[in-house]
Amino acid sequence: MSLKRFISAFIARNREFMRDRTAVSWNIVMPVLIVMGFAFAFTSNNSDLFKVGFYGAAEQTTPQQQQFLATQHILFIEISNLESAVTKLERHQLDMILDLTTSRYWTNQTSPEGYILERMLGDNSGLEKQSVSGDAIRYVDWLAPGVFGMNIMFASLFGVGYSIVRYRKNGVLKRLRATPLTALEFLTAQVASRLWLILLVTVLVYTSTNYIVGFRMYGSYLDLFLVLVAGTLCLISLGLIIAARMSSEEAANGLLNLITLPMMILSGVWFSLEGSSPIVQKFAQLLPLTHFNDAARAIMLDGASLLDVSGNLLTLIGMTLVCMLAAAYTFRWE
Repeated sequence: MSLKRFISAFIARNREFMRDRTAVSWNIVMPVLIVMGFAFAFTSNNSDLFKVGFYGAAEQTTPQQQQFLATQHILFIEISNLESAVTKLERHQLDMILDLTTSRYWTNQTSPEGYILERMLGDNSGLEKQSVSGDAIRYVDWLAPGVFGMNIMFASLFGVGYSIVRYRKNGVLKRLRATPLTALEFLTAQVASRLWLILLVTVLVYTSTNYIVGFRMYGSYLDLFLVLVAGTLCLISLGLIIAARMSSEEAANGLLNLITLPMMILSGVWFSLEGSSPIVQKFAQLLPLTHFNDAARAIMLDGASLLDVSGNLLTLIGMTLVCMLAAAYTFRWE
């Protein structure tokens, strides 16, 4: 090994990186954005011990009910769908439900938190007791869709976006331009190739881990597979936008990280966003991974059908079409 050649290559690579102002900027800005994002989204002085969902207007309550609603260290979440909230109560995702419109409340007979809340509410609350039962959803059951979705996200964005940028930088796309191959044909082939590979790997990983862990599955495997296809196509098409014009691998890596990190944090991969800031929840709805995770969890844990998750599917399909058209329009060979 020649030390002189090593030093020359080392200096040349450093100069190449420093001359790429975009890459340098991303390496400086990204850590700041991550820290500020965490500080804004998850810094809280609350120390809530229980989660209680309430349905109806909180103003139309008795003094004793108002006193319960003012109890500290209880997170009160307004719910719009009573049926889905009862399902969450059965799964121990909520500790109690208050229906202020019909003067009823629900607790889970197998939940110790529900028992404590019931004692805090008192016997003279004016609410009629309703009971449900059900085992708690294990964290691994809730976590599995998010982990699979995160893996699909990285495989889709970096597998397509980063590789096409490398093709452009190495002159491969310039050679392909001399052939009759059109940009749409090239991009479609890239999407199809990455799609079947991700689907195959995801199915194999899910099957093998399911054999060991035994995931909860209350819905249809076919519905879950269709959600998998829609989510994968959406994330792949998102990666194509990054790959459409960029020629710097470092800059592409920075942009891909800028896209993946918010989805990894705010799309419900590791924890639920229920009870977080409304601004954070609204921003999360702009991320495709959020809709994939919500739809997959609804099918696996709540037994939802495709009709029940049609809003998430339509959003994924719409994002896919927009991203594909934008990538095809802005794509360049060199």
